[in-house]
Amino acid sequence: MVLDGRVEQKKSSERLVFFTDAVVAIALTLLILPLADLVPELVTEHKPAVDAITGNWSKIFSFVLSFAVIGRFWSVHHGIFEHVRHYSTALVRANFAWLLTIVVLPFPTELIGAYRTERFTVLFYLGTLLASSLCHTTMVTIIRRSPQIRGDADPVSDETYWNHVLSAVVFALAVVVALIQPGLGYYVLLLLVFPGRIARWLRARRTAR
Repeated sequence: MVLDGRVEQKKSSERLVFFTDAVVAIALTLLILPLADLVPELVTEHKPAVDAITGNWSKIFSFVLSFAVIGRFWSVHHGIFEHVRHYSTALVRANFAWLLTIVVLPFPTELIGAYRTERFTVLFYLGTLLASSLCHTTMVTIIRRSPQIRGDADPVSDETYWNHVLSAVVFALAVVVALIQPGLGYYVLLLLVFPGRIARWLRARRTAR
């Protein structure tokens, strides 16, 4: 992905942020629709209301997981744009690529509910997470290389940068492991507790020099 581009000096990043937040909010809202569609089915089949819960654990799991993951990715995105005052063409493209991963994410998550350890499902899900993480890393790189984008905002720290890079590495490792043993790919994600710690260690080591 191109890392440079013309900076729209006269246009505040707020418009891009508002648009992004709106898309994410809509994506989160749409997650409930598959569960809402269960009600007419229950009525037609004369089943008790409790069956909406007891008979659809996989759908409920997919809903909760999608909501949590999208919420987490949005939180990270929000932190990235704390460093943005203007935007460039490259940043807009990276942001739209990220939005695509967010909109697509509920689909592989839904597949997990029914085909949890099937190779295609695992790779589709982890690949989507990797793509979203790479978009974050790309945006951080663009911001670091373009002071015009930051304006009067604080620069992206080395700790933040390496946190994103190492997180993307973990997602990539999960995909590689899933290619060999699909069921183990999910467990690699537990390594996501380490990038932040490693980034802080690198910062402390550099400061001590």
